[in-house]
Amino acid sequence: MTTRNVWLLSMSLSLMLGASAQEPSKQAAHSDRDRLLGAWHLLQIESPGPDGKALPGPQPAGMLIYTKDGHMSVQLMYPGKSISNEYVEQGYEASFGSYDIDESRHLVTHHVQGSITRDRLVGKALPRRFEFTPDGHLLIRSAQPGEHWSVTWEKY
Repeated sequence: MTTRNVWLLSMSLSLMLGASAQEPSKQAAHSDRDRLLGAWHLLQIESPGPDGKALPGPQPAGMLIYTKDGHMSVQLMYPGKSISNEYVEQGYEASFGSYDIDESRHLVTHHVQGSITRDRLVGKALPRRFEFTPDGHLLIRSAQPGEHWSVTWEKY
């Protein structure tokens, strides 16, 4: 083989390997899992009361994080409220753990390892329906019967 042929062969192989190496990353960049990754700040939470109407009052501040290695963390602070429930203790919500995604069902499940509400949430698997809006926001709703809240997040 001549030097020119060796060079052409190596260039062809490099181009083919480069193209095939880039192909999965292009596909992965558009996967729901990759779109979820990163830090999100709370835009709006809708939590209807027993009558189905939205509860009045100021919106909480919050952050949601999904890491590449399968961990999540969420924190919300409700201004001037001392509400407590399964998720919130005296106006503050904080939990962390792992997560898994079923992209075909648009379902992310949070596996709670730690929470400000301790045994009310720790050890639970919390299924959440998610969707990405046309403007790039992340909309999350509970997939559990009886929970009718929704949260809209924007990527930092």
